[in-house]
Amino acid sequence: MLLKKLQLKTIDYKLVLTMCFLLFFSSMVSAQEIIPDVVAQKPAEVPVGRQKIDGIIATVGDYIVLDSDIDKGFLEITAQGGSVKDITRCQMLGKLLEDKLYAHQAIQDSIIVSDAEIRGMMEDRLNYMVKQVGDINKVVEYYKKSSVEEFKTYFADILKEQKLASEMRDKIIKEVEITPEEVRNFFKKIPKDELPTFGAEMEVAQIVVEPKVSKEDKQKVIDRLNAIRQDVIAGSSFATKAVLYSMDPGSSSNGGYYKMTRKTPFVKEFKDVAFSLQEGEISQPFETTFGFHIIMVDKIKGQEVELRHILISPTVSENALKEAKDRITNIRNKIVNKEVSFADAARTESDEKETRANGGILINPNTQDTRFELTKMDPQLYSQVSNLKDTEVSQPLLNVDEKSGKKTYKIITVTNRINEHTADYALDYTKIKDLALKEKQIDAIAKWFDKKIKDTYIKIIGEYRQCNFANNWLKK
Repeated sequence: MLLKKLQLKTIDYKLVLTMCFLLFFSSMVSAQEIIPDVVAQKPAEVPVGRQKIDGIIATVGDYIVLDSDIDKGFLEITAQGGSVKDITRCQMLGKLLEDKLYAHQAIQDSIIVSDAEIRGMMEDRLNYMVKQVGDINKVVEYYKKSSVEEFKTYFADILKEQKLASEMRDKIIKEVEITPEEVRNFFKKIPKDELPTFGAEMEVAQIVVEPKVSKEDKQKVIDRLNAIRQDVIAGSSFATKAVLYSMDPGSSSNGGYYKMTRKTPFVKEFKDVAFSLQEGEISQPFETTFGFHIIMVDKIKGQEVELRHILISPTVSENALKEAKDRITNIRNKIVNKEVSFADAARTESDEKETRANGGILINPNTQDTRFELTKMDPQLYSQVSNLKDTEVSQPLLNVDEKSGKKTYKIITVTNRINEHTADYALDYTKIKDLALKEKQIDAIAKWFDKKIKDTYIKIIGEYRQCNFANNWLKK
């Protein structure tokens, strides 16, 4: 009986590891090492028999594809709840070849993925795996590596390939722009009986009140960050300090690491400080809406900065929370009693800079417009507005930011409702523009593949040469 329990435990952790590993690679289904010496070989110098023994079925530039990678691709889709019923092995191989070509061309285009970035990604994923199974040695054992270091080297190669492919694809589509005339022509080409249907939507506005933090509590945080800064100047690791003390869940596990340009959507105060520093320099503590930060710049590459930061938010007292609730209750009473409109109250009373100027209107982070489709709305926001009638103002709601833990009070209202409807050019321009842009991006990627396939060493062997690929991988 004990033996059976032990066997079940072994099966369980192996299954967990497989699922953990695969779920991290939705854009890179293969999991193999790079074999650089394959690149320079001509077809005649790669014996078919040897390839069969090694399990190699394709070579794309610097990268190889193993027959087992196709099986891993199917397993990944199944692990994420998808169906593989209508996916052939040829189609799966086509996806793998695309990923390899992206990664190979990224290197040719001098796209750099830093070791620091890969280390950060790896630590994040390893921490997740270890949390699931309890011991990193089980991870090492499952992937048949002799040591933690060997596994990390193997894992780093996979992550680097994934990141290179992602960066290359992003580079292609970022260069694609679309004009209003192109959007109009795209819409005109859609037959009336094929026009898409858009679900019910609503527009939402909110007023936010932040609890006041005392000067004393702010100074405590500043003093703490200054002490950390001095420790780093004296030789301590900034990355370790970030893991231990930073309150930013988006970067603390990665040692506070971020890579950014001036277009990266960070708050202005953060970007101003980041781009004022030299390599190796550590900022003085500074304040944003999230709390207080210090930044250390690792590298500057043209318009791109690699940095680490530590965020610490001051503690909000219970008295400050009560005062904030009383204040927003008073604002709500004025709106309900028609002493002021919701929009005017937002402009004069709200502490949220992002929405204040627009009368409190929220911007959908996924579409960058003001509408929220009910079926795709954030569950928390949906629960707050779903039962509100037109012009009704919610009771004061305590809001805790998932990223920073910052507490605020808010009131919320629905300003507009749009019923489910067939696409209308004037009403749905933003959505139609997105569809038109995606079509143009797909065309740009197809043209990119046509060109790069011609210029890249690609070899497919065995029965896979009989595949009918979407792209001209066989160069017929």
